[in-house]
Amino acid sequence: MPVAIVTGSDSGIGKAIAVALAGDGFAVGVTWHDDEAGGLATVREIDAAGGRSELRRLDLTDLPEAADVIDELAEALGGVDVFVNNAGMSRRAPFLELTYDDWRETLAVDLDGAFVCAQRAARRMVAQGRGGRIVNITSVHEHIALPDSAAYVAAKHGLGGLTKQMAYELAPHGIAVNAVAPGEIATPMTGNENANVEQESREGIPLGRPGDAREVASLVSWLASPGAAYATGHSFVVDGGLTLMAVGEHKARPIAPVRI
Repeated sequence: MPVAIVTGSDSGIGKAIAVALAGDGFAVGVTWHDDEAGGLATVREIDAAGGRSELRRLDLTDLPEAADVIDELAEALGGVDVFVNNAGMSRRAPFLELTYDDWRETLAVDLDGAFVCAQRAARRMVAQGRGGRIVNITSVHEHIALPDSAAYVAAKHGLGGLTKQMAYELAPHGIAVNAVAPGEIATPMTGNENANVEQESREGIPLGRPGDAREVASLVSWLASPGAAYATGHSFVVDGGLTLMAVGEHKARPIAPVRI
């Protein structure tokens, strides 16, 4: 049975990914940070459907030792074929008021933590000699700014760059690396976990609603499948068209002549 490890899979997007991959036939390593009940709920859902799972606590403020959890899960499940970097956090404050401690904590969890965990998983994949897939869950803000979120935006831009570099260096080992960049998704992080997305209205999104975590999970499921074997080094945006709004809102202005 192939093995997938999904960090931050106690709720939201991570849980949806873990459940989807279990449905695809993967044994799944599940991690939680401060919501053990959520982690147990993910495991129960996987096990109830006939899947196999292991649960561990992952604290990405404890670096680099936190990455030992990746090895623990790989040992318990028999390796790792797909690794999904989903765990993350955000500290919001205007740039001029953002404290250094909040800046460092956000980068430590969202970028440093993603690096050490992905490196540990990649080393396992190389040693196994059968290739693999790594998917970094970034954000639409890997590509565009977000008010009062300098640390988060910087970390996600950094993770996007790391994705490309990993894809380049790991390709000779048969490991494909991509990013998935969600927009507003109905999760605890956005404060609308239990929303019926079809009944929610969002004027700033062309499709007019937030996304469902399962819509992100389905893309990760494809990236983990044989059909995605030739895709590497890319960021796949799942945002309902949010990034198009910069184009839609642009008003053409006359350009003053330039004299040289």
